[in-house]
Amino acid sequence: MIKLDIMSDPICPWCYIGKTQLDRALAANPDHPFTIEWHPFQLNPSMPAEGMDRRAYLEGKFGSKAAAVEVYGNIERQAQALGLPINFAAIKRTPNTINAHRLIHWAGLEQKQQLLIDALFDAYFCNGIDIGDLGALRDIAIKAGLQRDVTTQLLNSDSDISMIKERDSHSRKMGVNAVPTFIVANQHAVPGSQTPEVWASIIAELQTQLAD
Repeated sequence: MIKLDIMSDPICPWCYIGKTQLDRALAANPDHPFTIEWHPFQLNPSMPAEGMDRRAYLEGKFGSKAAAVEVYGNIERQAQALGLPINFAAIKRTPNTINAHRLIHWAGLEQKQQLLIDALFDAYFCNGIDIGDLGALRDIAIKAGLQRDVTTQLLNSDSDISMIKERDSHSRKMGVNAVPTFIVANQHAVPGSQTPEVWASIIAELQTQLAD
């Protein structure tokens, strides 16, 4: 098998789109060689712990309401072309994602990262749930098959916060400056949201190499 490491943030719409496209390529190529692990990368590492109003965040990030509308209009068109039910109007707050990343890490220990990632994307982008809220994260974790009591205890602690921040910092030092970023076999970086056709080509090339 070949390791596919994915740097991502669950509030990044391109990460949601990128995962959807990758999933479709993997479904079309069930003999793909990948074993997948998700890694933390906070789009907004300095975000207040309580998050902030989404409109204020976007207008501050892009400089104006018009610029934010233009950028997210393009994202929404891409999502609609894929059949993704993104509902940006339902999202009222931009959260700090450190706790979501802790949850992703714990899910990985139980081989449930894919389920949790899907649940986080669905909660945030389709239902406008504040995934910085500990109660919301607990409910998402349970939906993905994690244990209620253990997850609640961990979320209410400082467990693994420093480790998540260190992993985020390591990715930045290695040159990752945007997400999604995919690392194939610890060697080749594939930046951005790629189409299923691109992934199919990568898979075919890797299968040829493995067969040699």
